[in-house]
Amino acid sequence: MKNRKMLHMLPLLALLAACNTIEGAGRDISSVGKAMTKSAEETK
Repeated sequence: MKNRKMLHMLPLLALLAACNTIEGAGRDISSVGKAMTKSAEETK
């Protein structure tokens, strides 16, 4: 039974560890969006 609980905890721990990575990816996507907006406004 203990092993089963551990197997259920592993995905949760992986998600928590990935939070920094996801946050960084969000910032990267945001900066790309801002660059595209700026480029589109310059070509108007």
